[in-house]
Amino acid sequence: RNMEMGKAYFSNSHGRTSRYSSNESSASKKTIPFNFLPKGLALIAILFVFNACGSSRKVVIQGKPVKAIKTTETSTAPKKTNPPITVNKPLTNREKILNYLEKFGPVAHEEMKAFGIPASITLAQGILESAMGYGRLATEGNNHFGIKCHREWSGKRIYHDDDKKGECFRVYKDPITSYRDHSLFLSSRSRYAFLFDIKVNDYKAWAKGLKKAGYATDPKYPGKLIRLIEQFDLTRFDAKNSKSVSSKPKKKKNTQLTHTVQKGDTLYSVSKQYNIALEQLVKINQIKDQTIYLGQELQIPLKN
Repeated sequence: RNMEMGKAYFSNSHGRTSRYSSNESSASKKTIPFNFLPKGLALIAILFVFNACGSSRKVVIQGKPVKAIKTTETSTAPKKTNPPITVNKPLTNREKILNYLEKFGPVAHEEMKAFGIPASITLAQGILESAMGYGRLATEGNNHFGIKCHREWSGKRIYHDDDKKGECFRVYKDPITSYRDHSLFLSSRSRYAFLFDIKVNDYKAWAKGLKKAGYATDPKYPGKLIRLIEQFDLTRFDAKNSKSVSSKPKKKKNTQLTHTVQKGDTLYSVSKQYNIALEQLVKINQIKDQTIYLGQELQIPLKN
């Protein structure tokens, strides 16, 4: 009887699982009637079923088994960071000139003592001709005075566009040799002989004399030398006592200030702002047709 009931159970169970076969496998849904088995066999069957279920149970994500994640200890050491990049600020022209004077001021002073050429003139020429020491002739040829080869030169040469294309210039082993050759160049040529009759402290006459003798073709050459000498107080290198030579220019008392023209400014409003005569403002700044423009710098004299 029990066997008959068992048959009926299996037949009913098979009927139920077959109706859901489209959604679930029959192997995972069939129920085994353990009450019809001997106790020993029932216990073994139960253990087998549980072991089978435990061994086949996996976590599935998107159809793939999850692999064990390895954990590593985190380091407590601070992360290495790259040091900040520092960009050197480019030098201004004033800083370049001051550096030039510090390096070559004493050299020009010694040349003056030996040959009688004002150190102020020599330095102004060196700054101008060498582009403050940054020009091609200076950096590649150590030529600080733009002295050309000429017939008697037998040393190294460098070719550079000047008055004409590809002109020949002298190359020196160092800048100091260039300073000595400059002194020899002026003192050994007859066309510069009259310069040595001018007093050493008369830099303006020396500047104009160099242009007259044909040292440079630029008509503004004397004015450029004079402005450099006055702006950077180069006459201090003309002092007889070498100990008094300083690379720093003397501070001059400020006798004027600068006004930058803003929108809405007129000559009349600026003259009233600083309490100076309109005619004086025009004369000092050499203004033509009473016209000023935005950004223009007007020199305003200070009253004593």
